[in-house]
Amino acid sequence: MNETPEKPTAAKKTAAKKAVTKKAAAKKAVAKKATAAAEQAPAKKRAANTAAAKKTATKKAATKTAVTKKTAAAKTAAAEKTAAKKTAAKTTTAKAPAKKAPAKKAAARKPESRAAMVRRARRINRELAELYPYAHPELDFTNPFELLVATVLSAQTTDLRVNQTTPCLFAVCPTPEDMAAMDPQELEELIRPTGFFRAKTRSLLGLSAALRDRFGGEVPGRLEDLVTLPGVGRKTANVVLGNAFGVPGITVDTHFGRLARRFGWTTHQDADKVEADVAEIFPKSEWTMLSHRVVFHGRRVCHSRKPACGACAIAPLCPAYGEGETDPEKARKLLKYELGGQPGQRLKPPADYPGQPAPPMAAPVAAS
Repeated sequence: MNETPEKPTAAKKTAAKKAVTKKAAAKKAVAKKATAAAEQAPAKKRAANTAAAKKTATKKAATKTAVTKKTAAAKTAAAEKTAAKKTAAKTTTAKAPAKKAPAKKAAARKPESRAAMVRRARRINRELAELYPYAHPELDFTNPFELLVATVLSAQTTDLRVNQTTPCLFAVCPTPEDMAAMDPQELEELIRPTGFFRAKTRSLLGLSAALRDRFGGEVPGRLEDLVTLPGVGRKTANVVLGNAFGVPGITVDTHFGRLARRFGWTTHQDADKVEADVAEIFPKSEWTMLSHRVVFHGRRVCHSRKPACGACAIAPLCPAYGEGETDPEKARKLLKYELGGQPGQRLKPPADYPGQPAPPMAAPVAAS
């Protein structure tokens, strides 16, 4: 009996099938786990990123809050400091006496063309002619030699002092020959009141000798000749030519130069350049009288340190208006000579002069 039993073979097959099924189930389980792990990884990563972002945002918010608080505190402190300063300033202002507001200056003028400046300058001359119809040289003289000597003496002093000094001088030496023959010390004593008397003595002795030796004792009537005399420059020569010989000339003294610059006629300080600039603005026939009018105005109204702007008749035409006193009442108190009710500079003024003559020099008091 060699028959193989069927049941064991079926059992083996069944067992083999079960084993295969188990393996497949195990593989599926592993695959499921792997898939689940793969799916969970990005979620975890996203969760981690979200958490980090939340943490960063929280930090930024905290920093911003701190900065805001700090800024607010600084602003508050600054506001308190400013308020304290204002309070202190108010207290100081209340205690201190009120300061007087400075006089307002004229509004800045628009740029002026050359033609407009010339028109304005000539109008100023016309206005000054109406204001000073009696303008004249303020040195006393009766001939060209006396005017020449007086003009030399007027350097660094007033015309009044010269006019008070020359009567005694011309009584002793009325001609160039007489003056050239004088003892230097005697001449110094005669002109001492005018100041710088030693240098002026040398000039007077030199020009007197030159007039005697080179011009026959006569004052020449040409600019070229006059400026060759000791102590005589263009200003002195123009004074003599314009007032003793009728030859037009512009006299640029300190007053004329100051006003020419204030009026905008020139910007130069040098007298020769000022003369050249002004000569281009006015006709030659006006030069001599223009000089007198401008000098008159400079001595009476448009002073060097404190011009009487508020009492100036040509203020609307003046670019420098406001440099001086603009209050009319106060400005009137600054006026001098006949405009201020005071004596003039000449002991013998012209007949049409509206003011009072200057007094002669007081005699020295004798020692007791």
